[in-house]
Amino acid sequence: MQSWVFIFALKPSELVDEKAMKTNENQAICLPKCILVPYCEKHVLKYHEWMKSEELQVLTASEPLSLEEEYQMQISWYEDDKKCTFIILDKDLIKASPEDEISAMVGDVNLFFNDLDNIHCAELEIMVAEMGARGKGIGKQATLAIMNYGVLTLGVDTFIVKIGYQNTPSIELFKKLGFQEISRSEAFQEITFQLSITEDKKLDIQSSLEEYSVCTYSNLQSVLLK
Repeated sequence: MQSWVFIFALKPSELVDEKAMKTNENQAICLPKCILVPYCEKHVLKYHEWMKSEELQVLTASEPLSLEEEYQMQISWYEDDKKCTFIILDKDLIKASPEDEISAMVGDVNLFFNDLDNIHCAELEIMVAEMGARGKGIGKQATLAIMNYGVLTLGVDTFIVKIGYQNTPSIELFKKLGFQEISRSEAFQEITFQLSITEDKKLDIQSSLEEYSVCTYSNLQSVLLK
């Protein structure tokens, strides 16, 4: 299958500055198996239900929050210029019912810019919460997409992932994507992997995406109906 990728980039002076993380507030990323949309208030209730799962709490090293705390967290993440968060929608489900994003939600994928020594370094997190969406390649596609978005739109040159010892599927995924182990924490029971972005790796990421396009989130329904 011929690969096709639509890309856009900001000027170098605009990359990863205090406004860069707001670039995704009205952007959606369209892919063959899923669509990434900004994490909004309407998504919080289902996200909260996901995070009641002890399995997901362990896999994501998360503490359970009250619903009110979850709403406050969404606001905090939306306003935080060092976070870039997308909800993952199953493309088949959202195309079948474009007005029902909640039923199409299957997970989330995030970039965190917390490295004070390298503003171009992003920690990546991916969660496929819905059991029925696992094993379909949605997680891999969402991961490649946010990596592509991070490199082209936010100027990322290094990705970091921290994965619990027991999260074998994620460990295998990131190893296949070329991430290398750089440290282990017995205290947190997690492994840290890193991937530096070279020109070859940038092209490799793009070629791994069969389709990739960024559209205006507010116009997503119109895009889906085409």
